[in-house]
Amino acid sequence: MSKYPVFDPKTKVGRLEKRLWEAADKLRKNIDAAEYKHIVLGLIFLKYISDPIVEQRSNRATKINSLSRAFGKDGYLSSNLFSVPSVAHWSHLEANSQSPKIGRLVDKALDALESVNPSLKGVLPKVFSGHNLDPASLGSLIDLIGGVAMGEAKERSQDVLGHVFEYFLGEFALGEGRKGGQFYTPKSVVELLVETLEPYKGRVFDPCCGSGGMFVQSEKFVAKRKGSGDKITIYGQESNLTTWRLAKMNLAIRGLDSSEVKWNPEGSFLRDAHKDLKADYIIANPPFNDSDWGGLALRDDPRWRYGVPPGGNANFAWLQHVAHHLAPNGQAGVVLAKGALTSQLGGEGEIRRQMIENGNLVDCVVTLPTKLFLNTQIPAALWFLSADRAKRPRRWEILFIDARRLGEMITRRTRALTSKDIEKISGAYHRWRDPKAGYADEIGFCRSTPIALVKEQGYALTPGNYVERLATEEDFDYKERLKILRIKLDKQLKEEKKLNETMMRNLDKLNL
Repeated sequence: MSKYPVFDPKTKVGRLEKRLWEAADKLRKNIDAAEYKHIVLGLIFLKYISDPIVEQRSNRATKINSLSRAFGKDGYLSSNLFSVPSVAHWSHLEANSQSPKIGRLVDKALDALESVNPSLKGVLPKVFSGHNLDPASLGSLIDLIGGVAMGEAKERSQDVLGHVFEYFLGEFALGEGRKGGQFYTPKSVVELLVETLEPYKGRVFDPCCGSGGMFVQSEKFVAKRKGSGDKITIYGQESNLTTWRLAKMNLAIRGLDSSEVKWNPEGSFLRDAHKDLKADYIIANPPFNDSDWGGLALRDDPRWRYGVPPGGNANFAWLQHVAHHLAPNGQAGVVLAKGALTSQLGGEGEIRRQMIENGNLVDCVVTLPTKLFLNTQIPAALWFLSADRAKRPRRWEILFIDARRLGEMITRRTRALTSKDIEKISGAYHRWRDPKAGYADEIGFCRSTPIALVKEQGYALTPGNYVERLATEEDFDYKERLKILRIKLDKQLKEEKKLNETMMRNLDKLNL
């Protein structure tokens, strides 16, 4: 992972996060990654929420006194607008880190935080007094996380903690494998989606938000472009309660408002938490080929504008759900199984045709390299949709990008897109959308393809079908090629027939 550091290498925090992970992982003992995840991330959140108090105490004593009067002698208001009771102060936990009752103290701290911060109600993991958690290991973990800001400027410690939280999310997902991938989209894929869509401002929506990575990366994108994070408003939905809790902490540690990130066990299809939302940007990585999505109960749903999705596969339900929530000028980036580009089962081919011909929604399709995702080996593709294609110059073309050859292996099992890969893909898309930017097709990588040609191919959207033919297409005689193939097939059938006749004659002779 250090090859793709989350931080600027000049700050040395890329090494810090890795060092912290290795040390924390040694303290895990007999606790599996799925459970240990909540312990470590819960402590990082506690440290984050308490750090502003330390800074305020040292630099703004007068302000602390006024805040103390406002919230009572037992608590302060942190700079991210959380009230932090004294029992939840990190200094209190560090002072008692070697106590055999440290687990109860941490749970008490989390209870106290939830009691005075309604936005944290039901979010924090109160699992620290569990019988399988060794108090000595927990105390060592508290001391370890307590040293995050050592050697760093105190005013930067919150940012460091945010990056550490993000890094740990990725490492836990890697450790959990298939199950971990359910709450985590690989960072390089998230970066590609965000860099391609460029969500400068407006409403950003993820209908299956996992641990909130799409939102965090959107905020980073705005900050990188010297913009203000308050220019985007976050909307999300998650059906897994544990994952939703991770998202709420992940966003809180970044200072992002998560009040519109909703949880319900029914999910986005059966209970749309943002029914009337029209988003400027939608970024989503829904479960691939989900067969248990409740489709049979939604046959007459108004979201199915382009056709009723098959009850056994939610791919085109997700695409239409996304299209339903797009604002008039909205854009979307959706990760789906590659099979959705060509599938004809359950009317999917007809839905795809309707989305292209009548909806004129499909802007760009990108096939991704293998081994990017932790939870599946199914090949994946990105669908970029635009609600305003009718207004743009390339409204009767689709950009196909074949990125299967990109990326580098970062472990024996996992690949990641490099920053150059992300720039190559997103740059091609941006040049294609801007008539003045000098876009050009590139053999084997990208091609702007007329929808008429896509129609000839049965509305199959596999980029390789289009970019590989670029060099010889003008001289390619399809009728002549089909004629040659038929001749070869006839010849092969005749040879097989002759061989079968010879075999039958020989068998007859043996029987005599």
